[in-house]
This record gives sequence, structure tokens and C-alpha cells, in this order.
Amino acid sequence: MRSLSFLSMEYLFLLMSILSQCLKFGSGTAAVVHAGNGDGVQPLSKIAIHKAVYALHENASVKAHPLVLGTKGGDSDWVTVEIECPKPSEDDWIAVFSPANFSSSICQPGDDMEQFPHICSAPIKYKYSNDSDADYKKTGKSSLKFQLINQREDFSFALFSGGLSNPKLVAVSNVISFANPKAPLYPRLSQGKSWNEMTVTWTSGYNVIEAVPFVEWGMKGESQTRSPAGTLTFHQNDMCAPPARTVGWRDPGFIHTSFLKDLWPSSVYTYKLGHKFVDGSYVWSKSYSFKSSPYPGQDSLQRVVIFGDMGKAERDGSNEYSNYQPGSLNTTDQLIKDLKNIDIVFHIGDITYANGYISQWDQFTSQVERIASTVPYMIASGNHERDAPNSGSFYDGNDSGGECGVVAETMFYVPAENRAKFWYSTDYGMFHFCIADSEHDWREGSEQYKFIEKCLASADRRKQPWLIFVAHRVLGYSSSYWKDASFGEPMGRESLQGLWQKYKVDIAFFGHIHNYERTCPVYQGQCMHVGKSHYSGTVNGTIHVVVGGGGSHLSGFGPTQTSWSLYKDSDFGFVKLTAYNHSSLLFEYKKSSDGNVYDSFTISRDYRDVLACVHDGCEPTTLGS
Repeated sequence: MRSLSFLSMEYLFLLMSILSQCLKFGSGTAAVVHAGNGDGVQPLSKIAIHKAVYALHENASVKAHPLVLGTKGGDSDWVTVEIECPKPSEDDWIAVFSPANFSSSICQPGDDMEQFPHICSAPIKYKYSNDSDADYKKTGKSSLKFQLINQREDFSFALFSGGLSNPKLVAVSNVISFANPKAPLYPRLSQGKSWNEMTVTWTSGYNVIEAVPFVEWGMKGESQTRSPAGTLTFHQNDMCAPPARTVGWRDPGFIHTSFLKDLWPSSVYTYKLGHKFVDGSYVWSKSYSFKSSPYPGQDSLQRVVIFGDMGKAERDGSNEYSNYQPGSLNTTDQLIKDLKNIDIVFHIGDITYANGYISQWDQFTSQVERIASTVPYMIASGNHERDAPNSGSFYDGNDSGGECGVVAETMFYVPAENRAKFWYSTDYGMFHFCIADSEHDWREGSEQYKFIEKCLASADRRKQPWLIFVAHRVLGYSSSYWKDASFGEPMGRESLQGLWQKYKVDIAFFGHIHNYERTCPVYQGQCMHVGKSHYSGTVNGTIHVVVGGGGSHLSGFGPTQTSWSLYKDSDFGFVKLTAYNHSSLLFEYKKSSDGNVYDSFTISRDYRDVLACVHDGCEPTTLGS
């Protein structure tokens, strides 16, 4: 272990190197207030790190301890940061950098110089110096607590004055690190391309040249086998725009995916992640377990959770995330609390809201690890994963912060034919799901439109009576005011509601709008069934559900009262579907604050009700005998 005196010398050298390098990098968005009002601004984008200047003070200090984290095998740990500043102000703040060396020596070459100290990497989180001590401005002393997760690199803490918009570097701490920084971490399960296949994706610091990745797994209590894993990563030049290509860039490590095949239906399996080194030694993760998918059409209790737009939050209060994704932790915690009663999860777009700050993806996978390591965590593509100018996305904004889909499609596996085109189908027992990608063209005649029709048509409704359509943007019905006062995406309805009616889709789920809304079974703007709490008989019309209140700042509703809207709630929550058998389905909307049910309905019907002829939903007939 290096001594503290050595670390001090090392960081004196670091600060000197900050002054000595002359490279430029991308810009950030300035902000001068301490906390937002839930306006949806990515907190790290408020830091104008490209404007940072050198203002070291010999009597200022930042000390972090313990020096080594995760000594008991954990992948997160708490750090105490002690601050002393001779000229304190309310705008002083502490940044967490990882890697610890954030000097311009790590910058990409090729840009013109700007001003010292040329910091070209945003911190991974921050707090104001007075966060836990209101007397900081008087005393110049404060003690802050940060929770760090293992992100493959070491950490340092920097004291800045001047607020977020005009940062002045005052002092830098010693280095701290995890005991095993490259460890395999944060497994996330996904359905494979067949019902009896489960995929396991995880992150580590080991390239295949250094250690070969695999999963050791088997039915609980029986002999274990090993399956190899493929390894992917992505690079800064794979990003499409700032900040992902500039100050938001952080090395993602290596992403491994293993395919566990020929699973027995509805059986409990255990697994752990492993890497084998060239010398024959191993590094292992802790052990996990999952229950395999039921056989398609299997008549058993099956429970599905669906939500969108959750994002992530910081349990230590960093980054003003209570204003950016204020409901994220509540949703996560409610799902963990009820995990024994959940079989599969669909997070239908706007996953992390990293918006080009790549470090946030590790933090999200850490946040959902207890869920994603236990049940399949299926995702859809949203604007905050995909949209970037001139990148082929259907919408030309930069909501992804330059990620242009690369990060999402690498960090999470989905059973798509082409993961750059994020549409796919998956089966779970009596459910058949068609997952659309609202960020690619879905209009009639498009490649995706053909997929959607093929997916809906392929459902065997005798075996899988519950047909579910999913997309991120509201391609169906929503009462929320959006730009030109249209409800949702009118072109989506024009293009797709004929398919929903023809193939008798039970429920269409959407996110994007950060609230909850449920319609009647609707077709062409008309309710096709009366009643609010129970539906039976012929399938006519599709129930549209906006479930975008997973955690991000909330949206309101427009002033127009729509005849097809049955329930509205501008709050955080999620939907749970429970299929009891082929004839009975329970729908529940639960709030993230308490997990209680605030809206529900049931569907009961027989197979003949699915076959029955309805307007624009009839099979061709002939008068021939």
C-alpha cells in the first residue's frame, strides 16, 4: 500500500500536469443554481467543466477514506470526504472523478488548446460542500459521504469554487480504489431468441486476451455446466455527438454475454460469472439464481411488470438526482420488495437518462442489479437511448447526448435480429409481446411496419391469448398536451391502429410521457366496450396505457377532456399484469411511493371470443360451400 505522503506527491504531480497540457474538448451546459425544479436537465451537463481554471490553494485540502473499498467483497462502499477550505463559499462543490487522473494527459489529441487546466472528462457525480454542514461557509470545513460503486477504475475528489458554471480547481484528494476493480459485476438477464434460452450479460474490466469469460450454471441443487460468453465494447469514436464523444466519455469496460440454452420450463437455476486467466486461475462473481420461462402456452400463474422512463438516482444524494429522476429509487425499491411475485420486467425506453455521460450506465446497472440478475429485464429503445443528429434515427434531436443507440444495444441484450434495429418479439408462457422501436420508421410500408404485422400475426391465440404491443413513444392514445396539442403521435395511430384491430391486440403500452393513463378498448377514437373495471366477451378495440412514470420528472395532462380516457394520474408508478390462466387476466397500476394499487381491471374470455368477427378485425370469408 502506498503511503499518504506518496499520494500527496503524486497528486502534486497531477496538478502540475494539468497545467502543462494544452488540449481542448467538448463543451457542457452551464447552470448556477444548486438544485433544479425537475426540469429534466441531466445534472452532469450543468457542469461547464471545459471552463475549469487553476486556483490551487496551499491551505485547502481534500482527504478521502478508506483508501481501499470493497474489502469484504462488495461492489459498492461508502467514502468519507473531509474538506478544508480557507475561502469557503456557498458555491463550492466536490467532484468525484474516475479514473482518478483527470488531467489533460488523458485527453484525446487533435483539438486546439483553450485555457488551463484542460479537464476533458466530466466527473461521475458531485455534491455541494455545504451539503451536510450549513456552517461550511463560516468554518471552511465539511465532511461529506459518498456511495461509490465499482466502475473498474480508481477515484479522486476535487474541490471547486465558482459554482458549476465557472469552476475553479482548488484542491485534489488522495486516490482510493476498489480491492478488485476489474471484477465481473451487474448481471442482467434477458430472454433469448427461443423460449428455453436465457442470456446473461455483465460488465468487467477483463478483455478476452487477459481472461476468458464464461457462466457456470445449472439447475438448483444439481451439477453445474459452463457456457462461454462473447465480449463486446465500444469506443469514443463510436459515439455520434457531444457530450458522449467529448466530456461525457468514459471507458465502459468489457460487456460479456453468455447464452444458457435448453432450459427446462419453470425451473430454478443458479449461476455465477467467471473469468479464467492464462495461468489457469479464476475470478468469480457471487452466486445468483433465476427461474426459467414457462413453455409457450403453459397454463400457470405468470406475472409481468411494465414501466418506462425510470432513469437512475443516487442514494447518497449526489447530482441533484432527486430533482432529475425523483421517483427512480422508489420504483426500483418497490420492485425489489415484490420480486418474488414478478416473473419478467419490461423497461420500455428511456433507461438511464445518461444523455451522453457514459459513467451513468454502470450506476444504473448497479441500481437494478437485484432485479435484473433475478428476472429477465427486457428493454425497449427510447429517444434518450437512440436519437442523435444525422445518425439514422427517425427523430433528429440529440436526446441521447450522442450515444445514438450504441451504449444501450451493447449494455443490454435483446433478442432482435439486428440490435441496431431495436424491434423484437418474445414469448412468456401465455403472453406474446411485440416490442417496437419508436425511434425508427414505423409507418406503413417501412421495414419495421412489416415486422410489427408479422409479429402480431404470429401469435397463436389459443396458446397465447394475451397479445401485448409495446413502444416507447405514444404511437396510440394519450391526453397529454404535446407540441401541437395532438394526443400522442397521430401518425402512429394512423399507421398502426388498423393492425392492432385486425390482430386483436389486448393492450398497447407506451412511455415517453411521464405519467399514467388508461383508455377504454378504443379504435378510431371510439370506445368499443363499456365499463371500466371488467371486460369480457369479444375482443374489440385495444386498451392503450401510458406508463411513463417510472421515475423521471412528471408530466401533466392537457386541458381537453377525451372521451376514451378512463384514468389519469400524474405520479410515479408501474403496471403489473397477472395471467391466472388462458381466460383470466388482472391489470394493476401501482404507485411507486407505496406499492398499492390505484387502478385495475380484469379481462375474462374464451378462445372463441378472440376468433369472433369485429369491425376491421375479421378473417376473409367465402360464400362457396
